Amino acid sequence: MIRAAGLRDLDTLESIEKASFGPDAWTAGQVRDELVGDRIVLALVDEFGVRGYASLRLFLPDAELMRIAVGLGSRREGVGSRLLGAVQDTARARGAERLLLEVADDNEAALAMYRGAGYGEIGRRRAYYRSGADAVLMELRLS
Repeated sequence: MIRAAGLRDLDTLESIEKASFGPDAWTAGQVRDELVGDRIVLALVDEFGVRGYASLRLFLPDAELMRIAVGLGSRREGVGSRLLGAVQDTARARGAERLLLEVADDNEAALAMYRGAGYGEIGRRRAYYRSGADAVLMELRLS
């Protein structure tokens, strides 16, 4: 099930965040700000708890996928793809015409997921991440 995430999920989301992004992970305060700010945060939950989450920012006619993260024990199970589909549906339902995102150029699994969902590269930010990886800027037309 995919549902809105809330403060009750903060500890779990912070743990997933650290495991997913290492030195580029958001702090607990930044994760909390996502939950209480103007973002739409979705969590994929099953009988084992929160398995992943995604954060969406709307600035119509565009939307931006701020984060998508999957717990270490839930990778390669379609959690990321399901969250991505829910983000796209939510952005479209809220009136967005285009969904933007950035991803590290060394994150092959995420790049494959985004390309498979129809995202195209529109630019790069050189050495954007602490690791030295470039940020690949991508978009999907929703209309």
